[in-house]
Amino acid sequence: MKKIKILVCVFGVTMLVSLQVIAQYDYSEDLYYDNRLTYEIGTSFGVSNCLTDLGGREGLGDNFIKDLNLNNTKPIGSVYLSFVYNYALALRAEASWTGVKASDDVLKDVKSTTPGRYDRNLSFRSSIFEFALITEIHPRYFKRFKKNENLPRFSPYLLGGIGFFAFNPEAKIDGRWVALEPLKTEGQGFTEYPDRKPYKLTQINFPVGGGFKYKLSPLFNFSTEIVYRILNTDYLDDVSTRYIDQKIFPKYLVGENLTAALALHDRQAEINPSHVPNANAIRGNPKKNDAYFSLNFKLGYIF
Repeated sequence: MKKIKILVCVFGVTMLVSLQVIAQYDYSEDLYYDNRLTYEIGTSFGVSNCLTDLGGREGLGDNFIKDLNLNNTKPIGSVYLSFVYNYALALRAEASWTGVKASDDVLKDVKSTTPGRYDRNLSFRSSIFEFALITEIHPRYFKRFKKNENLPRFSPYLLGGIGFFAFNPEAKIDGRWVALEPLKTEGQGFTEYPDRKPYKLTQINFPVGGGFKYKLSPLFNFSTEIVYRILNTDYLDDVSTRYIDQKIFPKYLVGENLTAALALHDRQAEINPSHVPNANAIRGNPKKNDAYFSLNFKLGYIF
């Protein structure tokens, strides 16, 4: 939360400086409106969160917001360049940096309502870099305005596109963070589990969402938007399906990876010392892919 407060303060200072510049312009004399094609460069700050197999709320787990843990919120920042046609359609190239995390221990106070979820005792974190091409649609600007006629300052819009993102789930053990993908915690790539393919740490996603843009002046826009990323993987948190027989790990792993895999694939004994590993017991829900999303506040310069 400290990082989020710092980002909010920085964004606030940026807005104050921008408003000082904006005050020098007479909005009624805007001549930019007659340009068919304009460009916008900007930055954004905000917060992100994720929906995965881990953590959640009481019960067996609900869909979307009902299973969201706000304490997993992380800061997100981005830079972007938009090509805007007639103010109604925009193609945006954007690079973003954020992180996600989740943990089953948040269910401790409601563990009696979450059969197996709290006792599973798994957790993860991951940094995320994303590059996306996003189309914005601004319905209020579909009408062609005459030269020197002021456009509406306020514009709701829809967005959608395609993105490329890189992630790397990690878990903490003995005071250090360990990358989970090399450990094959659910037998990904093992011949004994032919249906469990290794997952890639760089993948395609599909950003969708909407927002509201406010034209501060002929040169500056301020936007607020929510972007939900549809993923093609259920392994953002390295959890998807069922446990495997831990006796198989030595066949494929050696050294530190073997030690870490044996410790991290099943952590129930850390809560219940009498726990006996049960191969093929439920570890995650393969019917739902993971997802992450963000709330962004954007400041753009038009040229």
